[in-house]
Amino acid sequence: MDWFFIENAGSVGDLHLITGEDAVHITKSLRMSVGEVISLCDSDQKEHLCMIEKIDSSGVLVRITTEEECTHEPDIQLTLYFALTKGDKPETVIQKCIELGVTKIVPVLTDRCVSRPDAKAAEKKLARYRKIALGAAMQSRRGIIPEVLPLTDLKKAASELGSYDKAILFYEGGGEPLRELIKPEDKKIAVFIGPEGGFEEREVELLCSSGAKTATLGKRILRAETAPIAAAAAIMFHTGNLE
Repeated sequence: MDWFFIENAGSVGDLHLITGEDAVHITKSLRMSVGEVISLCDSDQKEHLCMIEKIDSSGVLVRITTEEECTHEPDIQLTLYFALTKGDKPETVIQKCIELGVTKIVPVLTDRCVSRPDAKAAEKKLARYRKIALGAAMQSRRGIIPEVLPLTDLKKAASELGSYDKAILFYEGGGEPLRELIKPEDKKIAVFIGPEGGFEEREVELLCSSGAKTATLGKRILRAETAPIAAAAAIMFHTGNLE
């Protein structure tokens, strides 16, 4: 069933008018018609099952038939800090990690980043990333639209680690097994993934001195665009969120 996000839908029996890009998507891309059913998820993480009543130039009019709590969100909040990679690799990382349940994504500029966009290019990329995040959240039926924050630097990212229950730096230089790092009480987790070429030693020291713990993703060296997806999947598995 197709999934859309709204601020407030109303209650069972109410009518709601869908406009803008969502209305165009329903009518032009999905080619839906009167009598078909869609789901609307509101800002309170309530899922509204709706039947299409009318389609005209003003939009798509639906009637809410049922309402229930959205149960699709993981019971942890996972923030991914990933070093900006070149090309369209960040788009794949954002899409797949949001499908897996990541709550927030923060692109980070590190010493070995090949991609170093200026302010105008970074703003354009951010708009693109947020559009991908929305699409991934709709496709995977998330209860929220995960945030994608503007590009930041590693020093600022490191300064934010105090707000997490656990901060994990996946590092090719070695670390603890993930199953030994994550505890049941860790509900707010930050993950750091390096760029092509990995982190500089001083960057590892900065993150560790700020509270991060180093971990591994096994004995193989993963590509920069593979590691964030593998890390997100592993954490969701170890916390019971892939069951």
